[in-house]
Amino acid sequence: MSIKEGHFRGVDLNLMVTLTVLLRERSVSRAAARLHLGQPAVSGALARLREMFDDPLLVRTAHGMEPTERALELERRLLPALGEIEAALLQRRDFDPLTSDRTFVVGMPDWVELWLAPRILPSLSTCAPGVRLAIVPTDPFRGTEMLERNEMDLGIGPFAKGAAWRRERAWQTMGFRCVYGAAPLDACQILSLQDYLRFPHVLVSYRGAFDSTADTWLATQGQARDVRYSSARFASVPAILKGTAALATVPAVLADQWCATEGLRQLPCPVPMPDFTVTAVWSAARDNDAGLMWLANTFAGLAQDGVPAGI
Repeated sequence: MSIKEGHFRGVDLNLMVTLTVLLRERSVSRAAARLHLGQPAVSGALARLREMFDDPLLVRTAHGMEPTERALELERRLLPALGEIEAALLQRRDFDPLTSDRTFVVGMPDWVELWLAPRILPSLSTCAPGVRLAIVPTDPFRGTEMLERNEMDLGIGPFAKGAAWRRERAWQTMGFRCVYGAAPLDACQILSLQDYLRFPHVLVSYRGAFDSTADTWLATQGQARDVRYSSARFASVPAILKGTAALATVPAVLADQWCATEGLRQLPCPVPMPDFTVTAVWSAARDNDAGLMWLANTFAGLAQDGVPAGI
């Protein structure tokens, strides 16, 4: 495809970046903060964009700023194009972790961060002292969308299969364990289904649900557990379990970590639950980004070191 140079005369690529951030944030002040610019500068950029496209792009409503149809069309076209441009620029750079000062945005569910964060900083301090990481929350349902919107460079978690433009690398397959603190189960070597149903449960659900695959299986047996508390985050679970006679079913690596650092105890789960796989995901446009591939490999090594035996 040939490029008509005249079409790009007077076009500032930075304006296109500003537009994508404005459409994502739907707020001039939030976009300014995201871009590390003053609010007047972003307001001026929006005025230039409106003139360029002969469209309001963002209009004020009772619910805040809303994009026009033209703005949504531009967003659909610009996001992949800007990703390709960024990848092309990065491909020209050699990456030396010892001298690099790059910042990477990594999306993780909070339990993955709890698992890997204690290992990544010591590793970076030694082999990449100038590299910075910005960890942003994600979950199995939002990984592809966040990559598509350039909201993260790399995602780490139990993501479902994604689109063809999304690369993924399987790291570890693991199962679940039941953890407890105040629940009087220390005499048990095996957690019976009766005891599993006797205590209330703390559930982590990214969508605020009170059921999971464990409850689906229990229903086939004519049984139900008492899920008393549902949270979108794992971080609060140890404190709850230490003060309440309750159970939680969590990824095995997290159970091992909490038993070592939080004084919790664990037992095999009596309810059959499918194993899951932790994967790294990124955009195919970044395949030749040497820095990103180094980061993915670094995290993969840390994940391998942190998986308990028997999983």
